[in-house]
Amino acid sequence: MRNPTLLALPLLLAGCSKAVLDPAGDVALQQRNLIYASTALMLLIIVPVIILTALFAWWYRKGNKDATYDPKFDHSTSLELVIWSAPLLIIIALGALTWSSTHLLDPFRPLDRIKAGTPADPRQKPMLVQVVAMDWKWLFIYPEQGIATINELALPVDRQVRFDITSTNMMNTFYAPTMAGMVYAMPGMRSTLHAVLNKPGTYEGLSANYSGAGFSDMKFKLVGLDQGGFDRWVAQARASGRALPTAAYLRLERPSEKVPAMRFAAIEPDLFRRVVERCVRPGTPCMSDVMAHDRSAGGGSPHDMRAGAGMPQGRDSAPPAGTRPEGALQKAPREIDPVEKKPQPGLPGTKVPEHLKTRDMSSLQPMRGAPHVGAAAGALA
Repeated sequence: MRNPTLLALPLLLAGCSKAVLDPAGDVALQQRNLIYASTALMLLIIVPVIILTALFAWWYRKGNKDATYDPKFDHSTSLELVIWSAPLLIIIALGALTWSSTHLLDPFRPLDRIKAGTPADPRQKPMLVQVVAMDWKWLFIYPEQGIATINELALPVDRQVRFDITSTNMMNTFYAPTMAGMVYAMPGMRSTLHAVLNKPGTYEGLSANYSGAGFSDMKFKLVGLDQGGFDRWVAQARASGRALPTAAYLRLERPSEKVPAMRFAAIEPDLFRRVVERCVRPGTPCMSDVMAHDRSAGGGSPHDMRAGAGMPQGRDSAPPAGTRPEGALQKAPREIDPVEKKPQPGLPGTKVPEHLKTRDMSSLQPMRGAPHVGAAAGALA
């Protein structure tokens, strides 16, 4: 008679094959290797501690006459060095690994390589795919091919792809675990993700951010094809005969669940831009038009924030494709505009040496002529 445990073992092992640990793209592969490296570094201290804990408990047991008993023991320099240096070195290694990986795997950053041993060709422009998270489905726009799909994302293998990502109504997360990490999709904003698929096959993508009733079924099919297969797929989409004008998009934008995959043979050229700027519906002004109107109404100086002065000159609804605003930490000291802080001598707590209130920062005195608290409370009663 066969052992039922042995029969169930293959099923248990099959469940261990998860998408994150079985990547089909180089970015996902590097992220998986980062998980492995981080886990190994942490186990360098966890495993010895577990082993030594059991060893010490066994060696210093009550019945072991060979163990040294020293009730006055309170310090060992060599033991302190081992206890503190080993975790410190591991933390330094983890910090260096995290810092370098954060920059190398930045989703806004174009890829340096297509796969291990194959650098990216700087002369080949990444293929552009525009992603729109809807309630509760995914719209993929291929502007270079002039087509669009619902809940179906087909990509050529070994070809760098740049995803421009936004959302119509709800904050969401675009996640294809076999290809790359998670990137947020937010209304009125555009995120960017650079990734590549290296293995032909059919995979699953999903939303990783709860967004309402249909969230559980907000999934899409990710298909990796060779260049010939991708060209045939595009031809099939163009042969579908279904277009996506503004009226059809507005109907598609309405909340719906478990939407089957669809293909559209034609799209409006600036549909994604109008989705980002929230002006798809006719008669709705785009954010860039509103900002341009504000600038023409008096904006222009970055320091002029008076009411009615308009938006500061140079601000736009979204950064150029492939770029993002840089914070002060990413700028050289000469690029940071200094902000002049002028002291106000008349207020308590100002940093003016000759001001008496500077000596007592917590001193608060009621204004002259102000009613007493008890009197004000009685008046309110």
